[in-house]
Amino acid sequence: MDRLQAIEIFIRVAELQSFAAAANDLNLSRTLVSDRVKDLEESLGIQLLRRTTRKVSLTESGALFLERVRPGIDVISEAAAEAANLSADLRGGLRVNAPLSFGMRHVAPVVGEFLKQHEQVSIDLTLNDRRVDLIEEGIDVAIRISANLKDSTLIARKLAACRIILCASPGYLDNHRKIRKPDDLSNHPCLTFTYYSEGLDWKFKHKNEVETVRVASRLRCNNGDALVEAAAAGAGITLQPAFIVGPALEEGRLVELLPRWRAGDLGVYALYPPGPFQPAKTRAFIDYLVEHFSGSPFWAT
Repeated sequence: MDRLQAIEIFIRVAELQSFAAAANDLNLSRTLVSDRVKDLEESLGIQLLRRTTRKVSLTESGALFLERVRPGIDVISEAAAEAANLSADLRGGLRVNAPLSFGMRHVAPVVGEFLKQHEQVSIDLTLNDRRVDLIEEGIDVAIRISANLKDSTLIARKLAACRIILCASPGYLDNHRKIRKPDDLSNHPCLTFTYYSEGLDWKFKHKNEVETVRVASRLRCNNGDALVEAAAAGAGITLQPAFIVGPALEEGRLVELLPRWRAGDLGVYALYPPGPFQPAKTRAFIDYLVEHFSGSPFWAT
């Protein structure tokens, strides 16, 4: 038995003093209304209503029960209405998680623009490169950059593609062996990202050729910007997303290696928990992200 429904039905019968009138008001069958009240009485072990052929009236216990439960039902109804309005309106808090480097460069500005347009929304933005559990940590939207999304329990919308670039500093290249093919990397110190999905196996593709090289990591770090700075200082070769290395390449602090060999593509995704009732603020923010990243960002091709 749905006790909450049964109590609501009982209250309506008591107010209208009629099973038929309550059934009509609630758009339920008279049989269902009668059965629910009977089930409620049996579960409580008391008679709530006196029934005659002409009218329905409250027993003493029924009157006391009605007096006590009606305020609670009113509170529940008000709370449900407020929650529905909050879900339908663009207001309230939103928890967003994004990778540190990408978040600082590309998510934070979008968040700022979104907040400017929606003054009743607040955002709790966390930036880190660890894999967060959206459900456990109460995250509404997470930005992830990955070649393959393995978590099938979440809903994903692709925002953009992102190229991975192999690079090193001009000074490093002047003092070390030439790199003409992927296999040459095995003779060089590499600067590796802690959370790279392939670990130390760097994969490259050129037309129909595919090569995988096991590299030696001289520096392992969980932040791409730190690896870029180490590479620019001449510490070794790194493999990083274009949105991180793009400025260093433009400034000449880094040089792209093996440009004919594609080191793989990543996808930038907005992930959110599944559910039939997605709050308006969440939908609006994701739509805003999709619109912002539509087209071809410089780091996508």
